[in-house]
Amino acid sequence: MKTMVTGVLVLALLALVAMAGWSQWGKWRVEQRFPPVGGFLSVDGLRLHYRLMGEGSGTPLVLLHGASSNLRDFSRLQPLLAQGRPVLAIDRPGYGYSQRPEQWPTPARIAALALDAAEALGLERPVLVGHSWAGSVVMAALVHHGERMAGGVLLAGAAGHWAGSVDWTYQVGGAPLIGPLFAHTVVYPAGQAMLPAVVERVLAPNPVPEDYVERIGAPLALRPSNFLHNVEDMNRLSEYLQSLSPQYAQIDQPLLLIHGTADELVPFWNHGERLLPVVPQAQTVMLEGVGHAPHHAAPEAVAEAIDRFALQQIAEAQR
Repeated sequence: MKTMVTGVLVLALLALVAMAGWSQWGKWRVEQRFPPVGGFLSVDGLRLHYRLMGEGSGTPLVLLHGASSNLRDFSRLQPLLAQGRPVLAIDRPGYGYSQRPEQWPTPARIAALALDAAEALGLERPVLVGHSWAGSVVMAALVHHGERMAGGVLLAGAAGHWAGSVDWTYQVGGAPLIGPLFAHTVVYPAGQAMLPAVVERVLAPNPVPEDYVERIGAPLALRPSNFLHNVEDMNRLSEYLQSLSPQYAQIDQPLLLIHGTADELVPFWNHGERLLPVVPQAQTVMLEGVGHAPHHAAPEAVAEAIDRFALQQIAEAQR
């Protein structure tokens, strides 16, 4: 019996070693398939990866991606917006190819980094656009750095807290010892198989574009460090927003909410409707039948709404 138990343990250990090796190979392979697509900039001691498009005198835009993503997620939207204005997309710290600090980068810290990066590239008082998780970055920027920006846009953005865990993977990934082991052995091989279903859930009820996974570099999220960074961000966001939201009433900058009526991942009733009485100057654009990825399901409509909002800020500044 003892020999059998020992044999099982040895086989389990060998399996973990094999999966860890597979994950390391997968990380290398993914980075070969999806290398950096922009430049690098040192901001407050961190190396940030960015892509800058467009030029002109229009209000600059800074695009910030959501959970498990990277700046490639704006590959459809960024060119549409970069007509007569500079548009900067940034990998958030710990995603894509941006460095992450040792301590958790709060949405307020990320907002400061994004605004510093924009200024370093000559973009003054931009409009920050945050998709999904990065809606919290826009709200933190409006609360703490309003004087440095022309306004904010929540693109299916998270602004309100919630109860409970988002998904079982975040519970496992956040557990001591088990989380890192899970990330370095299971996430890449299992993620390869689960990716199509995850993508469908994010875009539902809208169809998944044929080139979606390749266009946005989705497999980059399966790298162990990327997974663990996303786990930390997701597990800490609700508590952070609970402490940030009482300060929303002090926001006096323009705010635009773009949301799909069919978004079940970040529902508008919690992340939009509750904002309106507190931030009365907020404008709302609801996209009928659109889910959690408006910039893929209706990129032209999203670009038109953001463009109109940005033009309003120029008109207000000239008064």
